[in-house]
Amino acid sequence: MPKPFTEAERHEFLAGKHIAVLSVAATDGRPPASVPIWYDYVPGGDIRINTGANRRKARLIQEAGVVTLVVQREELPYQYVIVEGTVVDAETPSPRAAREAIAVRYLGPEGGRAFADQMDGTQSVLFTIRPDRWISQDYSSDFYPLE
Repeated sequence: MPKPFTEAERHEFLAGKHIAVLSVAATDGRPPASVPIWYDYVPGGDIRINTGANRRKARLIQEAGVVTLVVQREELPYQYVIVEGTVVDAETPSPRAAREAIAVRYLGPEGGRAFADQMDGTQSVLFTIRPDRWISQDYSSDFYPLE
């Protein structure tokens, strides 16, 4: 049977390197926007995401002020953490150090710095999201080693 993560497991899982799916309500007659996105998270802290300031998702995040972030493990054993959170800060333009930290998390030091270099001069926004509600499942106990 699946079980929810403990608080410590939840923080550890979210701090791992995963691609998240960000969902935010739409006000333009379209369904909610759901997009894959890189994120930054330190256990016990807020979640940070960076995106183009002129993108639809940035406008929707600013309008809604709340988002849902889904982070999952797609290989066995399946696991996921869903965070419903409130946007507590938006910095435009995104600070270089924050953009680089997020890129380094996914691309490593050299690739992350190069990616951040490419973003210099572009309009970007760094959103800080406070986790308000957590939903998690760990299916580890449902799968047994194959003999």
